[in-house]
Amino acid sequence: MLKYASGLTWLESVAIKKNTSLLQQSVEQTIRKYLNDLDGEVPCNLFETVMSEVEQPMLKTVLHHCDNNQSRTASCLGINRGTLRKKLKQYHIEH
Repeated sequence: MLKYASGLTWLESVAIKKNTSLLQQSVEQTIRKYLNDLDGEVPCNLFETVMSEVEQPMLKTVLHHCDNNQSRTASCLGINRGTLRKKLKQYHIEH
């Protein structure tokens, strides 16, 4: 990954200039690319599509980070354990 003399990547430097987080910058950049790739087609259910595309890998990653401990995972995510279980089932995520 290309880094500037400051040691920051391009995305990090843009985030600092815009006073937004790297996560926000990444999401914005990815959604912009997705919309451009549609080449004029109108997206359908964009909100639901984006949320499910983000939610599933987030759940998997945080669950793995918490060594498959559902209580810790739910706490990290700021949701209760029942909601976490429902979402794991919804996305067919093994735990």
